[in-house]
Amino acid sequence: MLALSLTTAYGGGRLSSQARSYHVVHGWPALPTNSMLNEVSAVAVDSRENVFVLTRGGRKWPDEGPLDTTAIPKSTVIVFDARSGRLLSKWPNNILALPHSITIDDHDNVWITDVAWHQVFKFTRDGKLLMTLGQRGVAGDDATHFNRPSDVAVSRDGVFYVSDGYGNNRIMKFGADGALMKTWGTKGASSGQLDLPHGLAVSDAGKVYVVDRSNARIQIFNSEGAYVTQWRDSALASAQAIKVAKDGHVFVANAGEAGPVDRTGVVVLDSTGHIIEKVGRFGNYDGQFLDLHWVALSRAGALYTADFEGRRVQRFIR
Repeated sequence: MLALSLTTAYGGGRLSSQARSYHVVHGWPALPTNSMLNEVSAVAVDSRENVFVLTRGGRKWPDEGPLDTTAIPKSTVIVFDARSGRLLSKWPNNILALPHSITIDDHDNVWITDVAWHQVFKFTRDGKLLMTLGQRGVAGDDATHFNRPSDVAVSRDGVFYVSDGYGNNRIMKFGADGALMKTWGTKGASSGQLDLPHGLAVSDAGKVYVVDRSNARIQIFNSEGAYVTQWRDSALASAQAIKVAKDGHVFVANAGEAGPVDRTGVVVLDSTGHIIEKVGRFGNYDGQFLDLHWVALSRAGALYTADFEGRRVQRFIR
């Protein structure tokens, strides 16, 4: 359990002395005149402080029935300069069908999951395809297939983990060459079990953090998949994505909802699970979110958020 409750931390009580006091950068990014982002699924930042925004180009995830597996005829990856917010580039059209997550590793490789194609892609920062895992449009639960994979986390040595995801409720560990090394997780609510592993992160110490979304908790494993602990709190009741900073602090994107207790925002925790602060709230103004789906951290210390229904990405600094 977390040592601080939502009420203690945010309900008028005193925040931890470690609170970072992030505030939104108004007017960021600087979109071209008469343009706007579509549904923003995820965001990531490379070593040059370029911000990669993953959008769905108008493609919808239907409430029921099969997903559209045709390529989206629009650019789904848009790159901005972090400091100025200036649009730098757009990746080509027709490279994804229903993108879900984007991750940039220590070598500036760009990893994207596609839930319609059941695939994981590794690109260069310029959009050159380096690696493809999974069979396009074919779901499966063996070593070479995924079922709607949701996220990728990459360790410093190139080993990477995939949360697989909406269909299989498992974590897969791969070597840098793409060879499967380990798989763990079954559907359930017990410690070590998963119910929609949605977001994923790996710390420099090798711990694997999993947003176990339908179980409303964060689970932590070692690099071999052994269960370590879990964090449960009302502040994390609708967690979506997770990132771990170099100093060990953990950032969780919490979708939340309008209501008497506003859980919407980025929850910041220390390495032991104590809440430090919450960034943002529900709403449509700057610094607020309608449907917070993803979070990213830059090496310079900035915080970025992807608001799916709000159709925007925001930048927060201390």
